[in-house]
Amino acid sequence: MKLKDRIAIITGGASGIGRAVAERFGLEEAVVIIADLPQADGESVVQSIKKKGGKAEFIPTDMTKRFEVDSLIQTVIKRYKKIDIFHNNAGIAMPVTDIEDVGEKEYQKIMDINVKGAFYGIQAVAPHMKQAGEGVILCTGSTSASRPRAGLNIYAASKGALIALAKSVALELAPFGIRVNSLSPVVTETSMVDEEQRSKFVKTIPLGKVAQPTDMANTALFLVSDESSMITGVDLEVDGGRCI
Repeated sequence: MKLKDRIAIITGGASGIGRAVAERFGLEEAVVIIADLPQADGESVVQSIKKKGGKAEFIPTDMTKRFEVDSLIQTVIKRYKKIDIFHNNAGIAMPVTDIEDVGEKEYQKIMDINVKGAFYGIQAVAPHMKQAGEGVILCTGSTSASRPRAGLNIYAASKGALIALAKSVALELAPFGIRVNSLSPVVTETSMVDEEQRSKFVKTIPLGKVAQPTDMANTALFLVSDESSMITGVDLEVDGGRCI
């Protein structure tokens, strides 16, 4: 198995892409730690992984609160002595909104969850990976960063910042044997996408279909496995041709 006995934290792992990634990593025999807020959903993923013979646990975590992120990392290190994989996946979308109508609260919420939460996570896990001399950090970006859509202004900005952060940290952590990459989904079949957005966006995808969470899970598996051991600082677009 590609991830046997590796300790993998997945933020936002209780639903959507995060859940698909968690379940895929579980099948590859990783020990999966789901860091998210919805208790019932998180425990549901844990049970799903365990039913298939995997190992998993749920640790309630608000990634926008530094003390909770620090507690998450400290708890995992105490229990498992290491962290091999850290997937910064927690994020939120936004409804199509004219730039002049974006409120301060909406702006701050998107930037806090999509950027600050990832920053806190990387900052907390990096020292432990440095000490180990290895590790993989993966961020979930978006094709909105390279091919923005009208009205998704702040979301696009947040994902652009996240991808730039990942690339910068990849350079910084490479001497310590740590790889940092991001994957950028096109519109994906999750609860974050409403039907109106889905039908509109699918017309702009050359392959003529939206992505599935499993598409992202398979890509994430590749990027955190030894099969991509020479890949760092890359943003891999999983987009059906959208960004060509």
